[in-house]
Amino acid sequence: MTPTSSIRARAVRLAAVLGLAGVLAGCGYNDFQRLDEEVKASWSEVLNQYQRRADLIPNIVATVKGEANFEQETLTKVVEARAKATSIQVTPETLNDPQAFQRFQAAQGELGSALSRLMMVTENYPNLKANQGFQDLRVQLEGTENRITVARNRYIKTVQQYNTLARSFPTNLTAMVFSYEVKPSFTVQNEAAISAPPAVSFDKPAAPAAPAASR
Repeated sequence: MTPTSSIRARAVRLAAVLGLAGVLAGCGYNDFQRLDEEVKASWSEVLNQYQRRADLIPNIVATVKGEANFEQETLTKVVEARAKATSIQVTPETLNDPQAFQRFQAAQGELGSALSRLMMVTENYPNLKANQGFQDLRVQLEGTENRITVARNRYIKTVQQYNTLARSFPTNLTAMVFSYEVKPSFTVQNEAAISAPPAVSFDKPAAPAAPAASR
């Protein structure tokens, strides 16, 4: 091959590479890469905050156990829910497996509900309400629930952007070629629930009004 032919061949290869790069960029390939990394980062933050909550529970349970005649059923449900939530193996593939993601969400939801019930019941125990250590744990739990909500919101929004890209034309063609599947997201009862943190403390409900005496 002559030097001129060699230069021409390299120029053709370079033009092909640049052309392919332009096509990929125009079809959203770079956007998929960026959003995929953002989804992974936001998912990691969700897991971090759920782990933070799980780490608080043993101290909360230990403190509540010291209260005489505390409702053991409520306490047991928290312990069991935590064990179930922490037993689920979360892997990178979870983000691409709607069923595995749903199991994870359900387990975390059960734990959140059990904790809410526990905090509601503690309102009936003046010694716990006066226990500074318990109150500090309660504040940490409430702060963690807020962080969970923020992390979930970020994940929901990032996945929404990713899924919109995967479903829209012509970027859906890129998604098919490179197997970019739609990712599962958290489900909510209503739009307001997306921005409202789960309640983990309640005031003691007022006693029902006494029925009027019959005349």
